Amino acid sequence: MYKNLTIISVLGVLTIVLGAFGAHSLKEKLTPEAMQSFETAVRYQMYHVIVLLVINLHQNFSSKFKNKITYSFLVGILLFSGSIYLMYLANIPAKTIWFLTPLGGVVLIFGWVFMVLEFVKKAKSQ
Repeated sequence: MYKNLTIISVLGVLTIVLGAFGAHSLKEKLTPEAMQSFETAVRYQMYHVIVLLVINLHQNFSSKFKNKITYSFLVGILLFSGSIYLMYLANIPAKTIWFLTPLGGVVLIFGWVFMVLEFVKKAKSQ
């Protein structure tokens, strides 16, 4: 449990650091469209960090379920948000890593589908 919470906490810290960096250092350097893309990456990361905290602190979920969601969201965040950060912070051309962003989105969707299936299973058992 604490391993997952450590990962989630690190993701939370990075979210705040990247959001602040974007707001204060990138505003003058990025186009409005690029800034919007960067902000989307930060926002999606934060949404998933909050969901991960709720899932991992909930007592009625198994460790297996918590791990599945945590690692799905972790990989999704790294691919989705991470690829956007790389484009704008490391100046990696979008054409070289374009596929990582939608792949990360698909992995995030799978994490949500895993949650739906778990909740349906729990609802049926009540």
